[in-house]
Amino acid sequence: MGNGAGRDRLRKMSFQRSDCAVACALDVIGDKWTLLIIRDLFIGRSRYGEFLKAGEGIPTNILASRLRRLEAAGLVERKLDPRPRSRYAYRLTKAGRRLGPVLDALITWARSQIPGTRVARRD
Repeated sequence: MGNGAGRDRLRKMSFQRSDCAVACALDVIGDKWTLLIIRDLFIGRSRYGEFLKAGEGIPTNILASRLRRLEAAGLVERKLDPRPRSRYAYRLTKAGRRLGPVLDALITWARSQIPGTRVARRD
């Protein structure tokens, strides 16, 4: 998918309450769970069960909904997983990987402002 098509897809997902870049980005990735799923993809989790075991306690219905939403936004792609006991594997698309600096900035801020925080690692 070209950059223009990806941007159009993301624009359609925005509630378009304004043309503010922050508001539009939050429409796509700003709920309680989405960035945690993206974080998990960055640290190597790829299967549904791995996301559930991440530690934050995401409900199964929310996880399924967010994965579908991320896929529709073009940030995540789903492929059949050849490994046993798993139907699909998820991975970040190029657009999804561009969120890496956003996560890095959140980590830097949290570690400097919220005592006791840590950087998530794969189990």
